Amino acid sequence: MRNGGLAGSRRLGWLIAGVLSVVTAGWGWLDPRIYLGLIAPATRPGALSQDVITVITGVTLCGLALAGTRVGPKAELVGLGLLGYLFYGYGIYVIERVYNVLYLNYLAIFGIAAWLLVLGAVDVVHRTADRASLPRQFSKISAGGALLQPLIFYPLWISMLIPIMVTREQIDSMYSIFILDLVFIMPAFLLVAVGQFRDRSWAVVLAPVMFVLGAVLIFSLALGELVKPAFGSPITTAGLLPPTLLTALFVALAVLHLRKLSFSPSAHPPTEPGFSSQSSVTDPPAEMATGSDRQQPGSAGEWPAHLPVRRLA
Repeated sequence: MRNGGLAGSRRLGWLIAGVLSVVTAGWGWLDPRIYLGLIAPATRPGALSQDVITVITGVTLCGLALAGTRVGPKAELVGLGLLGYLFYGYGIYVIERVYNVLYLNYLAIFGIAAWLLVLGAVDVVHRTADRASLPRQFSKISAGGALLQPLIFYPLWISMLIPIMVTREQIDSMYSIFILDLVFIMPAFLLVAVGQFRDRSWAVVLAPVMFVLGAVLIFSLALGELVKPAFGSPITTAGLLPPTLLTALFVALAVLHLRKLSFSPSAHPPTEPGFSSQSSVTDPPAEMATGSDRQQPGSAGEWPAHLPVRRLA
């Protein structure tokens, strides 16, 4: 009962986050005047691209929420990656103090996405980590891909911060990137990378979440470069090529990781169906599914299968 209730609550949260995102980003897309005076002119193409990607993200989350029991663990990992994108995108607006008519929406999406991401990651690891498997060779490739982000952005952002720290300058915009990347995103990539190098099952499960987040986020940057002519600015190779290559890398890592990731059947199907992998009453015992010699206790009201039945005289 508890698993089903949590799954139902999570579906409702995904639906709320999706609807709020579509409404909020759609408003900004149709009426870009709400950003005037609140974001730097150079970032307006990025605001437009973020709104476009966010509408698509919100619709996808709504679809996953409405799919209900048909959503398996791999689709759930994709959804968690999309929530991570919403956390990052609206975290920028919240931290940068974009105080327009939609600011309360920004706060709501930022908070909802953060909690759904944390609770969802804990839950999916709890339900699937002991059943997850990934070819060892690809696990190392995946770990290397996850490590690439910290190797690039830790030196880059710190090298930009040090001169500002020396001059004690308070920059007026885009300081949110330093906060979100250095406090949340880069440590998450680093943990997943180290976890996979150490053969931790939780890292194997959560790696595609980070790859989906990275792919959607970086693609938003590439799209922002492509729409620059609409704002009177030229497209530059330096602005387009790096995010395009990173997007392709993260898409490839996400797709390959999800294709090679497998889950052995669950020995005990949930009492109520929810955002969990589909299981059947014909699933093998947990010892066979996990490769463990541990005997699994029977559920309440059932005589354990491994104990002999004694008839009362």
